[in-house]
Amino acid sequence: CMNKGLSDQEGSEKVTAELIVYAIIAAGLIFWLRNILGTGSEDKSDRPAPRLELSEDGKVINLDAPDIQGQVKEQLVDELMQNPKGNMSIADTAAQNGLIEIVKIDRNFDVYVFLQAAQDAFVYIVESFADGDRETLEDLLSKEVYSAFDGAITAREEAGETMMTEISAIKKSEVVETRLEGKKAYITVRFWAEETTVTKDKDGEILHGHPDAVTEMRDVWTFMRDLKSKDPRWLVVETREDGEGDNEIIPNTH
Repeated sequence: CMNKGLSDQEGSEKVTAELIVYAIIAAGLIFWLRNILGTGSEDKSDRPAPRLELSEDGKVINLDAPDIQGQVKEQLVDELMQNPKGNMSIADTAAQNGLIEIVKIDRNFDVYVFLQAAQDAFVYIVESFADGDRETLEDLLSKEVYSAFDGAITAREEAGETMMTEISAIKKSEVVETRLEGKKAYITVRFWAEETTVTKDKDGEILHGHPDAVTEMRDVWTFMRDLKSKDPRWLVVETREDGEGDNEIIPNTH
């Protein structure tokens, strides 16, 4: 009887141990599934509430709806056309209408965000060209434009010349042309900037520019993006001269 009692106890302990193991496994699976899939209540609580507003006729408007957002972006273009903001502007109604056509295809297009990014790209590209930073240039230029810049850098290296350029300020960036080719959008911007630039020969003698002189320069660049692409970048597809005051540092690819 004693042996039977011990056997029953061992069996009970074995079952209890197995149940504990199963419970741990089950808890682990539930935790894993929650992490991977989430739960309905978590999804709802994490989702931001839509911004709602009453129209003049008493209808509820969802301010986050794509159509409403598109209308807001169109209004930004109109506002910038009427009142230049900071160093940003639009040259004429043709450029304004072109920007609105872009907004109609890409409801997330923001003219202010674009122009700020274009200014940043202008500084990066001009300074990277002087530094011979091909990696940065390749990421911001189309293949054709990169080829022209790469060729100019190579010629400078073979001559033993070095260049230093620093953009101290962008005085103005103005949208002067826009066009659509299918889903590809092209925006041309004229830049006015202040720069310090120096080119030296292999012996360190100054060939062009002066390290303490700030000069005004002007250049016209065209940016392109496929509006249906997941790639958010606007690549520079053309650089061209702008008459008197043109930037002679950057290769003209027009």
